[in-house]
Amino acid sequence: MSGFAFLSSTPGFAYAQSKQTQSSSQARNKITVQTTKQVGFKDKSAGSNSKTSSMSLNPSLFQHKAPDELMLDSDSNLDYRVAQGCLRRSLSEDNLPASVGIDNRQFSEFFKNQTKTFFDHMRGDCIPYAVAFGSRNRFDSLSIMNGPIQDSKTEVWTFTPSAVGGFLIQQDFLKDESKRLTEIRIPLRDVLYDPRKVSDQLPVELVWELNSLIKQIYPGENNSLENTNSVVRLIVDFGDREKWAQIWAAEIIDPATKEVYANAFWLERNDIPGGFFTGTGESLERSFWTNPLSYRRISRGVGMVRASSGKRSKAPATSVKPSPATPAPATKQRYRAHMGIDYSAPIGTPVFSVTNGRVAHIGYSGAFGNLIVLEHPGNYHTYYAHLSNYNVELELGNEVRRGLEVGYVGSTGRSTGPHLHFELRKNGIYVDPYAPKTQLDLWSMRDNESGQLTREILLLGSPIKHN
Repeated sequence: MSGFAFLSSTPGFAYAQSKQTQSSSQARNKITVQTTKQVGFKDKSAGSNSKTSSMSLNPSLFQHKAPDELMLDSDSNLDYRVAQGCLRRSLSEDNLPASVGIDNRQFSEFFKNQTKTFFDHMRGDCIPYAVAFGSRNRFDSLSIMNGPIQDSKTEVWTFTPSAVGGFLIQQDFLKDESKRLTEIRIPLRDVLYDPRKVSDQLPVELVWELNSLIKQIYPGENNSLENTNSVVRLIVDFGDREKWAQIWAAEIIDPATKEVYANAFWLERNDIPGGFFTGTGESLERSFWTNPLSYRRISRGVGMVRASSGKRSKAPATSVKPSPATPAPATKQRYRAHMGIDYSAPIGTPVFSVTNGRVAHIGYSGAFGNLIVLEHPGNYHTYYAHLSNYNVELELGNEVRRGLEVGYVGSTGRSTGPHLHFELRKNGIYVDPYAPKTQLDLWSMRDNESGQLTREILLLGSPIKHN
């Protein structure tokens, strides 16, 4: 970042770009200290198939309910989109809203009356902006920055419609963000293919998340970037004993030309799990919630599966002795609903938590075998079944972070071979995460969240070039 470095003000830990490896190692050690609130990592499975007593906070976790195909909150915004750029200052500053596509006379007047002080602090020859639109091209948020220079004087103003009418303004300063955040740059090829090198610079719980994130935003039309000098630029909060480490921004960039090939930003939420969105407003969360491990194939999805009754029908009475070629009486068949996704993988394959949560159940549970159930904000639960073993540090009630190894693939319980049985439930009802019509509030931008994304694009992203 030109002229300015993100720093962390965590007591006892000073992070700077020039000390990436040392600082990241310190942060990792701090994160993985076992406390009553958080759980660290274990790199290897204990490999045991022993049964443990069931430990659960909620017996209703095991009540099967019919799946819903569509789960959508009323304030989810499916048509959300973001545009960004840097307007030349030769354009009239008063007409900036119209110049970026906002057709709202009331807001234009409000903007003109409120921004005189902001434009007095302008620097450089263009005005960086990020603007978000909802359904029917409705204005959702606008963030502007006082010039394309990122340093201690950088400020970002974000405008959003108020729920009670009118508009709100939020002012943010880069110098405040830099006190808790660190910028790190890692070669793209290392992120994609060498997690051990990445773990030298990041807390281990972020390595799986970063690899999954970069694979999602990696531009398909330019699939040779890993053979160049491209780097992944990260803005990271290394956290402390009371707070998980978190990636707040990730970009694939050319360090020479400063071109940004792809990017993603983290949105923090209080009532449901947070999530990553691209700089154009596309949610990346569905992929995270459907990839709890590295699997060979999906061996079974949602539907009806055949289950043998184990009883054979009696042969009809006859005076004719059956010939040796006569087939044996057919086995009676019955069918049962299969709710969940089965991922085929070798025994011992690590299984990861798909998002932050709390251990609601850990132990042996009938057909599920060794089972872990995680509870997540918004009344979501995820199930990880047939495990060979658990992360030895996990206990009932522990908080876990996305990317934590919660267990290891096995074949315990009612299982025909090594695999992970994974379920996602909302309000106790099974949700098929692969169904095209399934659209959870987790995977869409809500109307009251757009301002957070547009401000992060300007505040944490690379400087935006001229339009």
